[in-house]
Amino acid sequence: MNHNYKTSALPTVVDRDTWQAKLDELRVREKAHTREGDAIAAARRRLPMVEVDSTIPLIGPDGPVTLLDTFEDRHQLIAYYHMWHTGRPAEEQCEGCTFSTTHINELSYLHSRDVSYATFCQGPYEESSRYRDFMGWTVPWYSVPQDAVDRLIADRHFGILVSYLRDGDKVYETYWTTGRGNELMAPSYGLLDLTVYGRQEYWEDSPMGWPQHWGSKGGQFQLDGRPTAQWSRLEAGHSDDLGTRATTTDRRCCQDKP
Repeated sequence: MNHNYKTSALPTVVDRDTWQAKLDELRVREKAHTREGDAIAAARRRLPMVEVDSTIPLIGPDGPVTLLDTFEDRHQLIAYYHMWHTGRPAEEQCEGCTFSTTHINELSYLHSRDVSYATFCQGPYEESSRYRDFMGWTVPWYSVPQDAVDRLIADRHFGILVSYLRDGDKVYETYWTTGRGNELMAPSYGLLDLTVYGRQEYWEDSPMGWPQHWGSKGGQFQLDGRPTAQWSRLEAGHSDDLGTRATTTDRRCCQDKP
């Protein structure tokens, strides 16, 4: 769906001094918001933790590994649990998970803090790793075998972002989030929030006449029937063939409530 972004709605035009005065008023709120985020992060660092079996199996490029192995000898791990629709073509894979994962490229800053990052995908390794290759993602990629799902997910759902800590051979879960908590993975949203028209989603509190084209159940991450980021890969000549045939797997986005 190609949206018409033309609009006659514009902010009020004022002189620079008036504009700066209004911006200075907003800056007070922005700084308070930043400080509150710092305080929440401080509270997060003081949470207790829960032990997770470090031997839970996953599948990587060289075959079976354990949860402990995915730390790559570092002491902390952030894992994104990528939803997968087994047997479905690339255009029907989760647009929300694709949106989040597409933004994660450079891991050296995490590594410098003794933190590893990995994607734990719901689907079979051979099938889902083809999607990883099609999308051009370079982050470590693991498949979660069916008999390991409940032990890792623990009554939650794929589409969660989880932090782990290792102490010797023991592994602990220290934090998890989902939904809008995953937005920190995607700087596109933060940048859009700095623009006059924002994210252009229906739920936003915007002035009358501001363009709003997108919902909040996954469609905001799609363009012309596909996850938006797929189009640049196709235009670059990359194949989206996952070697799959459609099954009866339920099709939904990680943005939908389970």
